[in-house]
Amino acid sequence: MIESSNIQRKHDRLAAFLKAFALSATHCDSAEAANLLIVDTDRSGRPTHLLYRARCTAALPDGMALCAAAKVDFGGSANPLVGALPEELCFSLTDERQLLGLSELIVAEIKVTRCGRGTIQARLSEIVVVLAIRKAIAIGTVNAGLLAGLAHPKLHASLVAMHDDPIRNWQIVDLAAIAGMSRGQFIAAFKQTIGQPPGAYLNGWRLALGRAELHSGRSVKSVAAMVGFGSAAAFSRAFSRKFGCPPIQSKVQR
Repeated sequence: MIESSNIQRKHDRLAAFLKAFALSATHCDSAEAANLLIVDTDRSGRPTHLLYRARCTAALPDGMALCAAAKVDFGGSANPLVGALPEELCFSLTDERQLLGLSELIVAEIKVTRCGRGTIQARLSEIVVVLAIRKAIAIGTVNAGLLAGLAHPKLHASLVAMHDDPIRNWQIVDLAAIAGMSRGQFIAAFKQTIGQPPGAYLNGWRLALGRAELHSGRSVKSVAAMVGFGSAAAFSRAFSRKFGCPPIQSKVQR
């Protein structure tokens, strides 16, 4: 039965984003150039808090000492998840043992020059960001939008389904069944939580994936088929409406 299998199944809410948008990190010597900050708020000499600013960089807040910093790129504005995150995520490391352990490893790599430390710092910073986003989803950081949908106890299953299989000819009844809701309940809850109807969201996701594929060098025709559009012409029209320029121009700008 669909209902019982959905109850048992675990849905990976981040897998499609990690597959579609490259995640990379580089060490920074200053807070101003970084968007991932490991800080000491009580001058203890140890990391106490983690700050992640998905869309911007800024100076170190007053009263904080910098332990480590990195510039993390997760697809930038092309990634819908980046746009859905709050301006700043802040976690007390006292409450987060995993993040504390990783933060201490990053700080230790900075203090001593050892082989491969740049790579280790980068990979650890990437893991920290994924854990921070996962935590933001789990605690329901925002009340509306994509992040709220991913945190929703029922809607997240239908979102993951669309993310993982964008070329499928999704019908409302299928998505509602995945969410374990009636058709009417699903449409109302989706629009209220995410801010747009399911069809509009799916179309936007396909176009975001399409733009990422165009930037990788693929042709408009191949991308249109990859992301679920019936023709290159249909993809081009939808792309132009969404982004204000034709897909071929997006390739050139990249």
